[in-house]
Amino acid sequence: MALNWVMLDSNQRFVPLPQERILYTSPSRTTLSLQTPNSYPGKEPFAISSSSGKAYVTNQRVVYLPTAPTAHLQSFSAPILNLQDTHVDAPFFGANSWTGILRPVSGGNIPAHHAYVKISMTFKEGGAFEFASTYERIKETITQAVEVARESGGQQGPNLSDINLEQLPAYEEVGTTVSSAPPPPLQQPSPISPRATSHAPLRESGTVLSSEADQNRKQPAAPSSNQQYPPPDEPPPGYEEVQQHSIADDLEQRLRNSS
Repeated sequence: MALNWVMLDSNQRFVPLPQERILYTSPSRTTLSLQTPNSYPGKEPFAISSSSGKAYVTNQRVVYLPTAPTAHLQSFSAPILNLQDTHVDAPFFGANSWTGILRPVSGGNIPAHHAYVKISMTFKEGGAFEFASTYERIKETITQAVEVARESGGQQGPNLSDINLEQLPAYEEVGTTVSSAPPPPLQQPSPISPRATSHAPLRESGTVLSSEADQNRKQPAAPSSNQQYPPPDEPPPGYEEVQQHSIADDLEQRLRNSS
């Protein structure tokens, strides 16, 4: 973060850095507030603000130009990765604001004893969510570029002015590979003809009971009454004893009748 570091042209418009491109410009009634989050004993608090101006998001930094510059605030800029915990506050009443925590850069006209400074921008004419979404998208892209540079052996990280953000490849973890082959097609189940199951009863579990014809095929066929069998070679068990009792009973019956 730096104060009064932005180069301006004769029309009080900021001069872009090499390969810098403006991605978002807010309406002119955007406020800026910078202040220390806490007061420390023996350290003078820091606070500066502007009631109207324009906020910019570029592919390298966040820039703010007040509508009425003063000796203390002519411009403000902060590298993309020097902001943390940024979010949009949307109150029930009043304009939305974008807040975060800034890490000042060395020699940026911020007292050296302040390690962090709170930033707040209020968008009186709208644009807070557009500003925030543009910033988050660029921050994610630059963060991926820094990680890729570190994994490839870079000690100080990439030069942000040389990064082509539009052609930056997607970040992948080391040791992982992504297959470009499409997944195998799923096999479709064969359709069942309605005639095959129209008369088949169902159990409560949903399974189809076999038809009567199928059950008959599984059971042994009953013997036919007209079927001829060969005569047995010997009498069945107990046949002679039954015959003796039958003859004795018949003889006793005849004696009774004759008397």
